[in-house]
Amino acid sequence: MSDALTHGRKLLAELNPNLEAILAARYDAHLPGMAESLVEWAYGRHYAREGLDLRTRQLCTIAALTALGGQTTPQLKINIAHTRAAGASEAEILEVIWQMAVYGGMPAAINGLNAAIEVFEAA
Repeated sequence: MSDALTHGRKLLAELNPNLEAILAARYDAHLPGMAESLVEWAYGRHYAREGLDLRTRQLCTIAALTALGGQTTPQLKINIAHTRAAGASEAEILEVIWQMAVYGGMPAAINGLNAAIEVFEAA
Protein backbone atom coordinates (compact mmCIF):
# COMPACT_ATOMS: atom_id res chain seq x y z
CA MET A 1 0.00 0.00 0.00
CA SER A 2 1.38 3.42 -0.93
CA ASP A 3 2.01 6.16 1.61
CA ALA A 4 -0.48 8.35 -0.25
CA LEU A 5 -3.22 5.74 0.07
CA THR A 6 -2.48 5.39 3.80
CA HIS A 7 -2.60 9.18 4.23
CA GLY A 8 -5.79 9.40 2.17
CA ARG A 9 -7.54 6.75 4.22
CA LYS A 10 -6.43 8.41 7.46
CA LEU A 11 -7.80 11.74 6.28
CA LEU A 12 -11.09 10.20 5.19
CA ALA A 13 -11.42 8.56 8.59
CA GLU A 14 -11.76 12.11 9.94
CA LEU A 15 -13.99 13.52 7.20
CA ASN A 16 -16.14 10.69 5.89
CA PRO A 17 -15.17 7.17 7.02
CA ASN A 18 -17.58 5.44 4.62
CA LEU A 19 -16.70 7.32 1.43
CA GLU A 20 -14.29 4.78 -0.05
CA ALA A 21 -16.80 1.95 0.46
CA ILE A 22 -19.62 4.04 -1.03
CA LEU A 23 -17.50 4.87 -4.08
CA ALA A 24 -16.38 1.25 -4.45
CA ALA A 25 -19.97 -0.01 -4.32
CA ARG A 26 -21.02 2.48 -6.99
CA TYR A 27 -18.07 2.42 -9.40
CA ASP A 28 -15.60 -0.41 -8.86
CA ALA A 29 -17.66 -3.06 -10.69
CA HIS A 30 -17.47 -0.86 -13.78
CA LEU A 31 -14.06 0.68 -13.20
CA PRO A 32 -12.02 -1.55 -10.88
CA GLY A 33 -9.90 0.36 -8.37
CA MET A 34 -11.61 3.70 -8.96
CA ALA A 35 -12.44 4.26 -5.28
CA GLU A 36 -8.93 3.44 -4.08
CA SER A 37 -7.40 5.62 -6.80
CA LEU A 38 -9.55 8.58 -5.80
CA VAL A 39 -8.66 8.16 -2.13
CA GLU A 40 -4.96 7.86 -2.93
CA TRP A 41 -4.81 10.72 -5.43
CA ALA A 42 -7.29 13.31 -4.16
CA TYR A 43 -7.04 12.76 -0.42
CA GLY A 44 -3.59 11.22 -0.02
CA ARG A 45 -1.72 13.41 -2.52
CA HIS A 46 -3.68 16.68 -2.46
CA TYR A 47 -5.72 17.17 0.70
CA ALA A 48 -2.92 15.71 2.86
CA ARG A 49 -0.25 18.06 1.48
CA GLU A 50 1.53 20.54 3.70
CA GLY A 51 1.17 24.24 3.01
CA LEU A 52 -2.54 24.67 3.76
CA ASP A 53 -4.54 23.34 6.64
CA LEU A 54 -7.40 20.98 5.84
CA ARG A 55 -10.10 23.52 6.71
CA THR A 56 -8.68 26.01 4.20
CA ARG A 57 -8.33 23.34 1.50
CA GLN A 58 -11.96 22.34 2.03
CA LEU A 59 -13.15 25.97 1.82
CA CYS A 60 -11.23 26.30 -1.46
CA THR A 61 -12.91 23.14 -2.73
CA ILE A 62 -16.34 24.57 -1.92
CA ALA A 63 -15.46 27.76 -3.77
CA ALA A 64 -14.33 25.88 -6.87
CA LEU A 65 -17.30 23.52 -6.95
CA THR A 66 -19.70 26.42 -6.47
CA ALA A 67 -18.12 28.45 -9.27
CA LEU A 68 -18.26 25.43 -11.60
CA GLY A 69 -22.01 25.38 -11.18
CA GLY A 70 -24.92 23.01 -10.82
CA GLN A 71 -23.37 19.92 -12.39
CA THR A 72 -21.13 19.63 -9.33
CA THR A 73 -23.93 19.71 -6.73
CA PRO A 74 -23.43 16.11 -5.49
CA GLN A 75 -19.70 16.70 -4.95
CA LEU A 76 -20.42 20.11 -3.42
CA LYS A 77 -22.73 18.56 -0.83
CA ILE A 78 -20.14 15.95 0.13
CA ASN A 79 -17.46 18.59 0.45
CA ILE A 80 -19.69 20.89 2.51
CA ALA A 81 -20.02 18.02 5.00
CA HIS A 82 -16.26 17.43 4.84
CA THR A 83 -15.63 21.12 5.44
CA ARG A 84 -17.81 21.06 8.54
CA ALA A 85 -15.86 18.00 9.74
CA ALA A 86 -12.63 19.95 9.10
CA GLY A 87 -13.79 22.68 11.48
CA ALA A 88 -15.42 25.37 9.32
CA SER A 89 -18.62 26.97 10.55
CA GLU A 90 -21.87 27.16 8.62
CA ALA A 91 -21.38 30.93 8.36
CA GLU A 92 -17.91 30.53 6.82
CA ILE A 93 -19.20 28.00 4.30
CA LEU A 94 -22.11 30.24 3.32
CA GLU A 95 -19.80 33.25 2.92
CA VAL A 96 -17.44 31.31 0.65
CA ILE A 97 -20.37 30.19 -1.49
CA TRP A 98 -21.82 33.70 -1.61
CA GLN A 99 -18.41 35.12 -2.64
CA MET A 100 -18.58 32.91 -5.73
CA ALA A 101 -21.54 34.96 -7.01
CA VAL A 102 -18.86 37.40 -8.20
CA TYR A 103 -16.84 34.72 -10.03
CA GLY A 104 -19.27 31.94 -10.91
CA GLY A 105 -22.43 33.99 -11.25
CA MET A 106 -25.56 34.43 -9.20
CA PRO A 107 -27.20 31.15 -10.34
CA ALA A 108 -24.13 29.15 -9.28
CA ALA A 109 -24.07 30.88 -5.90
CA ILE A 110 -27.79 30.33 -5.34
CA ASN A 111 -27.43 26.65 -6.25
CA GLY A 112 -24.50 26.42 -3.84
CA LEU A 113 -26.47 28.09 -1.06
CA ASN A 114 -29.34 25.66 -1.64
CA ALA A 115 -26.93 22.72 -1.46
CA ALA A 116 -25.44 24.03 1.79
CA ILE A 117 -28.82 24.58 3.39
CA GLU A 118 -29.82 21.01 2.46
CA VAL A 119 -26.64 19.64 4.05
CA PHE A 120 -27.08 21.73 7.20
CA GLU A 121 -30.72 20.73 7.59
CA ALA A 122 -29.90 17.04 7.13
CA ALA A 123 -27.19 17.10 9.81
